[in-house]
Amino acid sequence: MSQVPLTRKAARYDARTVRVRAHWVSLVAVLLAVAAALAIQGYTQHLSSLQERAPSPSAAHGVVPVEAASGPPILDPGSAVPAVAPREGTLALTFDDGPDPRWTPKILDVLAAHDVHATFFVVGTAAAQHPDLIRRMIAEGHEVGVHTFTHAELAGTPQWRSNLEFGAAQSALAGAGGITSSLFRPPYSSSTAALTDATWSVVGDAASRGYISVLTTLDSRDWERPGVGQIVENSTPASPQDGSILLMHDGGGDRSETVAALDELLTRYADAGIEATTVSDAAGLSGAVSEASALERTGGTALIVALWVSGAVVALITVGLVVAGIVMLVRAVLVVALAMRHRRAAKAAARRRRWIFDGDVSVIVPAHNEAAGIEAAVRSIAASSRPVEIIVVDDGSTDATAEIVAGLDLPNVRLITQPNGGKPSALNAGIAAATGELIVMVDGDTVFEEETVERLIQPFADPAVGAVSGNTKVANREGVLGAWQHIEYVVGFNLDRRLFDIAECMPTVPGAIGGFRRTALERVGGVSEDTLAEDTDLTMSLCRDGWRVVYQEDARAWTEAPATLGALWKQRYRWCYGTLQAMWKHRGAVAERGAGGKLGRRGLVYLLVLQVLLPLFAPVVDVFAVYGLLFLDPLRIALLWLAFLAIQVAMAVYAFRIDGERLRPLWTLPLQQVVYRQLMYLVVIQSVFTAVAGTRLRWHRMQRYGSLKVPQSAV
Repeated sequence: MSQVPLTRKAARYDARTVRVRAHWVSLVAVLLAVAAALAIQGYTQHLSSLQERAPSPSAAHGVVPVEAASGPPILDPGSAVPAVAPREGTLALTFDDGPDPRWTPKILDVLAAHDVHATFFVVGTAAAQHPDLIRRMIAEGHEVGVHTFTHAELAGTPQWRSNLEFGAAQSALAGAGGITSSLFRPPYSSSTAALTDATWSVVGDAASRGYISVLTTLDSRDWERPGVGQIVENSTPASPQDGSILLMHDGGGDRSETVAALDELLTRYADAGIEATTVSDAAGLSGAVSEASALERTGGTALIVALWVSGAVVALITVGLVVAGIVMLVRAVLVVALAMRHRRAAKAAARRRRWIFDGDVSVIVPAHNEAAGIEAAVRSIAASSRPVEIIVVDDGSTDATAEIVAGLDLPNVRLITQPNGGKPSALNAGIAAATGELIVMVDGDTVFEEETVERLIQPFADPAVGAVSGNTKVANREGVLGAWQHIEYVVGFNLDRRLFDIAECMPTVPGAIGGFRRTALERVGGVSEDTLAEDTDLTMSLCRDGWRVVYQEDARAWTEAPATLGALWKQRYRWCYGTLQAMWKHRGAVAERGAGGKLGRRGLVYLLVLQVLLPLFAPVVDVFAVYGLLFLDPLRIALLWLAFLAIQVAMAVYAFRIDGERLRPLWTLPLQQVVYRQLMYLVVIQSVFTAVAGTRLRWHRMQRYGSLKVPQSAV
């Protein structure tokens, strides 16, 4: 069966769909990369301190043989020679836990001054971080052995981790120094007399992998920092003829005493005729260290690069978290402080004599398929304490919107019908037909209180004011989703509007309730169709034209919020995408002077940081939180989250108080931080990718529920 070729229109649509949906693939890829980087850092830097120390319940290679517990310290169970001792008169000088960028070079300098070689049992992660020190060890004739990848206690660990500890340690050596080594020292090991069934199991497992385990006969105990004299005493053999293996450390802490003691010890050894040397030389071993293959070097280099990249990613995320935390804290303090100032100014204005406007006020209601709520909306406006002209513009509705308005038979209500042209077209038609000097715009899913219009127009007493934002309230706030949106309107939108008012950079007069001076609308050419956020676009145009845009908190309008997650997604997707369009359109305001400059350098920057950049960073924050719970201190992470939540609660309580709202919905705030916040930042991510892809988003009309009424308890 032959396929029918796509039309050009369908092909373009398909290409746009692929570009838009590719952002989810990109997001998942970024989060997986971040998670991988965090997992690497968590394992290499933190897991060893969190591991269980439970011994292996059944030593896989048997209980400790009597001859091993009292035998030589170099062990290779299962081989023809299962144990080897250093030859008489030699002392195998060994260092654990390095390389360390501060202490290892000092120790190497002391060894070079005495022309002595030693064996360094290195931790794989440290070797990967400081490959130059591994190369110096090799170049100066020292021997390198394996001390696991993360200094892990292997007794009782699962097989997968043992495989990783051995394999990654060898890869680190191959990448850092181009070598492999069969010498192994188990972390937290000591002499053969201290062997347990669990540690013997580790020795046996290492032997099955081709390793020779090197224990000790002398422990300097330099990790206790007992003083140089005590370290020297601990490190001196009972007899110069003894064959010994001395344990010292070049990493894991302050090794200044070790460096000083080493210099004294090497002089004492030379005077006593003790030959300080490497493990292989003291025990007569050959081939313990060999050149790595090209494949092993490539794998080792890849490991080192992965560790470096993961470290850089974690460092960048840490810096980002600090910056984000500071921004959020500053924002909280700034918003609350300016809200207090705005509140004082509003109270002072309320005490003054009410401004009497003797001109006409026209209310424009654009409507497209608003049959569910248009009657409540128009009746609430008609019941205003101040007479107004109401113009309902039916924008090509396919339901009974026009018939309902025509059947209301209310005075001062005019119905204009036109073919569907979009909300800006309907608003412009209403503006052209209006007779009022002041224009109020209200969505068809919104109802007014009796005093709303009168309160909304009060700021126009100042001739510099071109637009006024009212206080939008959620009418259908029942249920968790309704409560979340109610909190967002009160805490997010309205607190921000108070800040924008004081800072003279209001970016949006909401479509649900906004008052405009006709002169200001005419000067900017009416409502533009350039963006999907026509209210934001219009407000920014007014600011750039020099008009003040203010917030009138007591001019309340009640609107229907989305009742399902799908409807909420569509609404916020359109809002966010339209806001991005408006920000891009008015980006030139950043370089302007006067009112336009305030919008650009204050309002646009605020929107960019708080509503775009931080939400884009939010998924990484969530992944990092999981990382913190797994690898860092869970209590500290929980306390940080609770501190952040406490700031949110404090802001919410204050916002609810000044808005005259009951605090009961705030019980949903912790859950909002866990669920609702993720939904919002995913909306931002999709909007940004849609904008970058150059896709023209179509209008998403919200479903109406017919729940509009003024909640008397909140008036």
